[in-house]
Amino acid sequence: MKFAMSYSCGKDSTLALHKMIEQGHEPVCLVVMVNEAASRSYFHGADGKMLEHYAKALDLPLVACPANGSGYGAAFEKGLMEAKKMGAEAACFGDIDIEQNRQWEEGRCKAAGLVPCFPLWKQGREKIVYEIVRLGYKCLIKSVNQTVLPTGLLGTIIDKTSISVMESAGIDICGENGEYHTLVVDGPIFQEPLCFQLGGKIEFGDYAAVDIR
Repeated sequence: MKFAMSYSCGKDSTLALHKMIEQGHEPVCLVVMVNEAASRSYFHGADGKMLEHYAKALDLPLVACPANGSGYGAAFEKGLMEAKKMGAEAACFGDIDIEQNRQWEEGRCKAAGLVPCFPLWKQGREKIVYEIVRLGYKCLIKSVNQTVLPTGLLGTIIDKTSISVMESAGIDICGENGEYHTLVVDGPIFQEPLCFQLGGKIEFGDYAAVDIR
């Protein structure tokens, strides 16, 4: 089956893409939501140049969907319809167990005439984190909620040590409550690793992020 990947550049959507390919399905493009005001991908903060590198590294066309808050859903549906023109029969998502998110995505797929796929659904949050590390993906910690995690994790790769820090902090180690976000920079489905530079730390309320370009 040909599918579009709703791609955040983070660990969960990368693992979902990995599993779909492993199952014999064919990706036709990456659909990425872009915050118009920030000129970066939503939630994970990849800038335009980095998104171009993702498309090259994963060897897939990129369908960028610029949006603001109120127009987010319409922009996403437009991106899915563009993917359908490229041959997609389905759209894949990296959601794990949040029913409200799944229902929203299923609604957008219905509007675009695509079958929704959730290869990580109910797989278990802890299992997913350990699996992506075991598979050899390099997941760079882009941002943290500094009320629950130390900012020293910023710019580091998720491994047994960082997972231990998360477990000691008592958080969801998958970060499903926004405790942290990642950018995946290398792994089995990457044709080449992403080259990047770490910049300074940016703070906004309870959150801190490292500037990655």
